[in-house]
Amino acid sequence: MAASCSVPQRQKPSMVFNVISGDILSGDDVFTLPAKNSGACCCGTVAMETAESRLSVSKTLRALNSVLPGKVGDGAGGLMWFKESSSRNLRSRDFLAPQAALKAVFGDGQVSKSIMESVWALKCPGVPPIQNCQNAPTGLTVQLDRPAVFEEILKAIPLYAKPHQIAPGHSIVLNCVPLHGCKSLNSLSLSHLRAILVTDHLAGMFQAQGMDVHLVPALADEETQRFLHQLRIEWPSVLETFPSSEDILAMKDALRQCPHAMFAKTDQDGVVCNLHLKGFLGKQQQQKESLEGYDPNLDVFLVTEEKLLHVAQLQRVASQCAMLAPGRCCSVVHVLSNEEAFQQQKVDLLWRLIAPQAPPTPQKHLVCGPVKVTASASPVSILQYFQLRHSQMYEASVLKYGDLSQDDVWTETINVLTSAAIRFEMLSTAHRNQILLDLEEASISTKGTKSGTFVMYNCARLATLFETYQREAEQGVYPAFPLPSELNYSSLREEGEWLLLFNSILPFQEVLSQAIQLPFSSSGIRITASTEAVCKFLIQLSMDFSSYYNRVHILGESRPHLFSQMFARLQLMSAVREVFHSALLTLHLPPLNQI
Repeated sequence: MAASCSVPQRQKPSMVFNVISGDILSGDDVFTLPAKNSGACCCGTVAMETAESRLSVSKTLRALNSVLPGKVGDGAGGLMWFKESSSRNLRSRDFLAPQAALKAVFGDGQVSKSIMESVWALKCPGVPPIQNCQNAPTGLTVQLDRPAVFEEILKAIPLYAKPHQIAPGHSIVLNCVPLHGCKSLNSLSLSHLRAILVTDHLAGMFQAQGMDVHLVPALADEETQRFLHQLRIEWPSVLETFPSSEDILAMKDALRQCPHAMFAKTDQDGVVCNLHLKGFLGKQQQQKESLEGYDPNLDVFLVTEEKLLHVAQLQRVASQCAMLAPGRCCSVVHVLSNEEAFQQQKVDLLWRLIAPQAPPTPQKHLVCGPVKVTASASPVSILQYFQLRHSQMYEASVLKYGDLSQDDVWTETINVLTSAAIRFEMLSTAHRNQILLDLEEASISTKGTKSGTFVMYNCARLATLFETYQREAEQGVYPAFPLPSELNYSSLREEGEWLLLFNSILPFQEVLSQAIQLPFSSSGIRITASTEAVCKFLIQLSMDFSSYYNRVHILGESRPHLFSQMFARLQLMSAVREVFHSALLTLHLPPLNQI
C-alpha cells in the first residue's frame, strides 16, 4: 500500500540531521529553490533533472518522519529518524529510527506491519527508492535500493556536485574588521589572518550559491595585497564607490547633532569627539528598542577619522546594495578576531547613531577565537608562518621528487599546497574556538590525513586516474566511454562505493547550504557559522576515497567482460572529482593535476 507523503507545510520547522557533525538542524532552512541545471557529465551528457527532483537527505528524513505518529518536528516522532554514516552500520541500513525513540511512541518499541509497508512504499520528490524496512534489535531500519540510487545520481552528476543557487540576488556585506586601517603586513597577527581566511571562505560559499557578495574594506597596502594573493585571496583594493570627503563631513555634522557626543578639545591626533555610548544604550532601553548582546561596560568611545572612514565604507556599500536591488534583503556580517570584539561593538553603535539612514538589518558579528603557537618564546608573524609552511612544503617535495627549483609548474604547485595547508589549519576548527598551531608538526605532508595537503593529493590522484584512462583509450586499450544511461550501476557493490555516494555526493549540496545558514533572526549581535564544515567534509571525503582507491583497481585489464564495472566506477569517480572541485572552489583553491 502506498503512503501519501503529507508533510506539514512550514507549520513548525522539521528537524534535519547534519551529516557532517551529527547535529539536528532545521530542515526548512535547507533551501531547495529552482536553479539552472545544465552541464556536462564526464561523458558529455547534460543533466535534465531539476532541483526539485534531486534526491535529498533532509527531504527523506521529513518523509520518513511523516509516516510515524506525531507531527513532524514535534515530539518523539519529529526527531526519530537519522541518517547512518559509519561504514559498519551502512552494511545493513541507511536510515535508523532507534529503539529508544520508538518506545516513546510505541510501548513495546515494535512498529506495526502497516507502518513498515507505508515506509517501504514512500514515493515522494527527493526521496530515494527504498529496498526494505525492517524491525531490528537496534530499531526500525531502512535500506535503500542502492543500484537505483547510484543510477539516479550518477546520470545527473552536475545536479549533485555543483553548488545549488539557493538565493540569487540576495546581497551580503562581509566586513573584515582586521583589514580596516591596515598600514602594513606587520600590523596583522595570526588571529587576524584567521578572520581574513574565514571572511574569504564565507565569500566563496555565498558566491558559489548565487549570492551577491560585497567585501569591505578596500585594502590599499600593496605588500598586504601581495601576501593575500599568495594565499589565493583576491581582496578589493578600491571599492566600487569609495566614500567621499562629503560623506565624512556629513557624519561629523550628524555627530554635532548627537546629544551623546562631546567635542571637547583634545591633544590626541585624529580624534573627532568623545561618544558616550552608555547614554545611547540606556535611551534605547527606555524606548524599548533593546539592542541585545552589547557589552554592558561600553561607555566612552574616542571617535577617530579612521573609525569614521570605517563606517563610511560600510554605509557606501550598503547604500549601493539598496540601489542595485531595491526591496531585496541586504545583510551585514562583521568578521573579527576575539581581541577586536569590544571595539567593533563601538563602531557598530557609531554607525547606528550617525548614518543618514538606519544601517541595513540584520547586522551581526562573527567572532573568531585566538590563534596561539605552541612552544614559541616570541610572537610569530603571519609572514614567518607562511614562509615556514612554504619551506616545509618545498623540502618535503624535494625529498620525494628531487630538485624542483627550475620547474615553474612545481613552483606553482608548492605555492598552492602551502595555501591549502594554511587554509585547512585555520578553517578546520570551529571559528569561535581557539587554534593551537604546532609549527614543527609534519602533518602537512600527504600522509597526514587531517591536512589540506592530503586533500589536494587525493584530488590530484583523481586527475591522474582520468588522464591515464584518456591516454589508454586513445591508444585503443579501452573503448570510448559509453553514455551514463548505458552503464550497469548494479556492478557497484563495494562498501567503499556506497560510502562515497551516500556520505559525500548525495549530501554535498546540503552541506554547503547548512554551512552558510547564518541565524540573522536570532537575538543578540553575535552569530556562529559552520565555517569548518567544508574542510571537514573534504578531509572525510579524502579519507574515504583514499581507502577505496588503495583497495580497488579501477582501471582493470583490457577485457570486454571487465569494462562494464570499470565504466561504472569511473562514472562514480567523475562525481567524486566534481565534488572535490566544487568544494575547493569555495576555498579558492585550484585542483591540482599532480603532486
